[in-house]
Amino acid sequence: MSEERFGEFVLVRRHGHVAELVMDRPKAMNAVSTQMARSLSAACTALAGDRDARVVVLTSSHERAFCVGADLKERNSFSDADLLRQRPVTRGAYTGVLELPMPTIAAVHGFALGGGFELALSCDLIVADGTAVVGLPEVSVGVIPGGGGTQLLPRRIGAARAAELIFSARRVEAAEAAELGLVDRVVAEGRDREEALALAATIAGNSPVGLRAAKRALRLGHGLDLRAGLEVEDAAWRSVAFSGDRAEGVAAFNEKRKPEWPGE
Repeated sequence: MSEERFGEFVLVRRHGHVAELVMDRPKAMNAVSTQMARSLSAACTALAGDRDARVVVLTSSHERAFCVGADLKERNSFSDADLLRQRPVTRGAYTGVLELPMPTIAAVHGFALGGGFELALSCDLIVADGTAVVGLPEVSVGVIPGGGGTQLLPRRIGAARAAELIFSARRVEAAEAAELGLVDRVVAEGRDREEALALAATIAGNSPVGLRAAKRALRLGHGLDLRAGLEVEDAAWRSVAFSGDRAEGVAAFNEKRKPEWPGE
């Protein structure tokens, strides 16, 4: 297993074809400061261009929190001009995770609030342990979810449920979060990282070309009418139909062996 650090607060661990993107600011429960946002963005840029990374798992080094959202202590010292200058930096961190071209899984335990939950929502799947507490409490401090929450949450659970959670600013514990669809899988306490990495390893056994094309079709087709969505799917199919991965997949199936994906 290799490690690469991006600034002081973010590192990437390699587990074969699975890349673990670790938020590592434990003294602040991974509150997203300007510096941490820059590091997340830089790490995502590097991962997006890495053809060897088939799945990314977003994790936390803090025992009791995934991420508590924006660094409000830093924000307290800001002038209006400072806040305006910070906006594209923080937005870049959330967008960086959201636009990763390969499947992404968030491994959540403890607090995932505000921007922390938005980072999880930016992933394709969320695995949470029994200690997870999620929510978008931004209106309780005079702002709104600004890391994608007002758009990602209704796409996940529907407009009315998203409105109730955003307007009330309430926190949701693991069992209810699973019931509402805020997270996809609840696992035993302390097992979120291991279970997410295991799921990622299973996914990474599949064609990297196929995985990226499937994600593209899922993302681009969401919200379109059926006919337009099927055109998105057809374009994604055409992008893989003549790939080396498709040829290897068909050959491996017929030869009853494990595929050796060329990734192209």
